[in-house]
Amino acid sequence: MTTQKADILHLLDNLSGTRILIVGDVMLDRFVYGDVDRVSPEAPVPVLGIRREEAMLGGAGNVARNISALGAKVHLIGLCGDDDAGRAVHDMLSGLPGVDPRLVVDAGRASSVKTRFVAGNQQLLRTDIDDHQPVSAQSLQAIITATSEGLTQADVLVLSDYAKGVLADDVLATIIAAARKAGVSVIADPKGHDFGRYRGASVLTPNRAELQAAALLPVGNDAQAVMAARQIQQDCGIDSVLATRGPQGMTLLSGSREPLHIATQAREVFDVSGAGDTVVAALAVGLAAGADPGLAAAFANQAAGVVVGKAGTAVAWPNDIVSALHSADLHSVEGKISDAARAKDIRASWLRSGERVVFTNGCFDLVHPGHVSLLSQARSAGDRLIVGLNSDQSVKRLKGESRPVNPETARATVLASLGAVDLVIIFDEDTPLELIEALRPDVLVKGADYSEEEVVGGKEVKSWGGQVVLANLVDGESTSNTISKLNTSNLNKENNA
Repeated sequence: MTTQKADILHLLDNLSGTRILIVGDVMLDRFVYGDVDRVSPEAPVPVLGIRREEAMLGGAGNVARNISALGAKVHLIGLCGDDDAGRAVHDMLSGLPGVDPRLVVDAGRASSVKTRFVAGNQQLLRTDIDDHQPVSAQSLQAIITATSEGLTQADVLVLSDYAKGVLADDVLATIIAAARKAGVSVIADPKGHDFGRYRGASVLTPNRAELQAAALLPVGNDAQAVMAARQIQQDCGIDSVLATRGPQGMTLLSGSREPLHIATQAREVFDVSGAGDTVVAALAVGLAAGADPGLAAAFANQAAGVVVGKAGTAVAWPNDIVSALHSADLHSVEGKISDAARAKDIRASWLRSGERVVFTNGCFDLVHPGHVSLLSQARSAGDRLIVGLNSDQSVKRLKGESRPVNPETARATVLASLGAVDLVIIFDEDTPLELIEALRPDVLVKGADYSEEEVVGGKEVKSWGGQVVLANLVDGESTSNTISKLNTSNLNKENNA
C-alpha cells in the first residue's frame, strides 16, 4: 500500500468529529426527465414527454450534502425566499445527517432554482429563477451575525459563492476577518474575475477557466497554472490556491512550498456536475481533520474522481473512496457493502443513467449453489442487483439462537465477492420492506417457493410500476440441509470413535 493511500484511508477514519461552517448561496436543482419522439407542430422544437421529476440541493446546499456524506457536522448559513422552493431546500437540508441549516428567510426575494430538462442522457434546456435585486441590509446583517456565532463551533469556514448576493463584498470582508481572529481556516470557492474580494482566505479553489480569467494569464500547462496561481496568491493575499484543471488534475500552491501537481483519477467520466462542490467539501473536511494541504488536496481529488463517475449531482461516500483506492486490488469488495443512506444515493444515480435495478434479500448464511442460481437469475432480470442481507440479530429472531453460522460481516463479504452482486445492504428488521420502500427497485426477486402474494414488498413494487419475479429453485439446496448433513456427519464420527 502506498504512503498516500494509507494516509487517505487513515484520514477517512478521522472525519466524524470535524465541524464545518458553510456560508453561501443555496439553490434548488430540479431535473425533469422524459423522452422525445416527435417535434412540436407549433414550432421546430422537440416535445418532451415527462416521465418523472427530481429535486436536489444545489450551490452551498450541495456542499453541505457532500460534507454530510463524509460524516462531518455541518452548520449552513444561507438565504432563501418565503416560497415553496425555499421550504423544499430547508426540508432537504434538515433531512441530512449532521446538518444544521440556518437559512435567513427574505420574504421579498425569490429562492434560486435551476431546472434542467433531460431526454435520455442529453440535457435539452435549463431554466433559471434568480432574484437580481441586491439583498437587503437586514438580511446581510443577519447572515453576518449567524456566521459570527457559528465560528465559535467550527474547525473550517467554507464560502460557497455562486454570485447570488449572499456573499457581498462587505459580508466577505467581515466574516473572513472574524474567522481569522477566531483561528478558523477559510476556504473560498470563488466567482467572478476579482479574487481580491476573498483577501485573507486560507484557500481559494478556482477551476481552470476561473483562474485564467482572474489572473489574466493562460493556464494551459503545469508551469502556466503555477504562475497564475502565484499571482493570485500574491496579489490577493491568499495563503493557498488549489486550482482544479479538469483532465489535467489539480495544482496546489501552498505558502512558500513547492507547487504540487495531482494527476486526475483515471476512470470513466460520466457527469462533472457538482464536482467542484465535492472538491471544496472534501478539502474542508480533510483540513478540519488535521491533514496538511497536500494530503487534503489528494483526498479531494479522490472524492471528485468518484463523483464524476456518477450521473447527476452526486456525492462521494467514504466507502466509494475506499473502493476507488482499492480499485486495483483483485479481491476488493469494500465498495459493494453499503448502508441504506449511501445505497439510496447510488440507486438514484443508477436511475438517472436509465439502469434497471433488481432487489432480492435473504440470510445467505452458508452460500450454496441454490443461492448462486438465485442471484444469477436476479441479476439477469436487470442491470444492477442489490442484495438485502439480514443482520445477525434479525437471523436469530427468524432462525433461532443457533443461527447464523457465519456473522453478518463474513456473509456480506462473500456476497460482495460475487460478480452478479452490485451492492449489499445489511438490515436489522425482520423483513426488508422498509429497505424496499426506500430503494424503490424496478424488479423484486424471490424464490419460487413463495407466491407473488406472499413476497414482502411485492405489492409496493407493483404500485410504482415494477414487477415481481419468482426464481427457479435448485432441488435439495438449502442452508438448513447443509447444516443437517454436517450434524449427521459429526454424529456418525462420534459414534464410530
